[in-house]
Amino acid sequence: MTKFEKRTAAAGVEHRAGEGVRTLVGYASVFNSPADIGGWFTEVIAPGAFSLQLGADVRALVDHDSGRVIGRTKSGTLRLSEDAKGLKVEIDVPNTTDGNDLWELVERGDVNSMSFGFRVLKETWDETVDPPLRTVHEVELMEVSAVAWPAYEDTELGKRSLQQWREANKVEEPIIPEITNSAAASDNQAAANLKRRLSMDLDLKVRAKR
Repeated sequence: MTKFEKRTAAAGVEHRAGEGVRTLVGYASVFNSPADIGGWFTEVIAPGAFSLQLGADVRALVDHDSGRVIGRTKSGTLRLSEDAKGLKVEIDVPNTTDGNDLWELVERGDVNSMSFGFRVLKETWDETVDPPLRTVHEVELMEVSAVAWPAYEDTELGKRSLQQWREANKVEEPIIPEITNSAAASDNQAAANLKRRLSMDLDLKVRAKR
């Protein structure tokens, strides 16, 4: 699965200020929290899904816009960690137009959600339930974002992922050989030969009695 997907956590985002640093704190993902993906399937993120990504070079963005960077793990202005709840995010908001605007919007309550962009590396599907359940076990984390709309995007990509899973795990139907005309003709010929031999044996026995 190589497609880029985005998800938004149900948890809110807080803001903290002190010693000249403004920090946004929240969860970009909440573990084991079922999410309805457009009615096509239910999705949960398994604990540990981000464990291999905590040391990666990840950006913090505004609304998944790559041109609006507000933090980065490499510079230390974005910090990621996993706890029992999910993927915790801390962003030291910059003194830029985007940073100042975002801080004001969070303070007013206009922006109150966090999200993350990812590629699925390991997943399982359970189709014994309706709708199917997708469990994401491992991801490549591309970015985290502060977002205004706590919606689940890219439903189409999720549908494609389900279809790929079904094709990869398809159970092949057993091949049942058909009786062809030539096979039937062969069986008929064998029966005719047996009948002719039995007739010849009976005729010989009759002659022997005479």
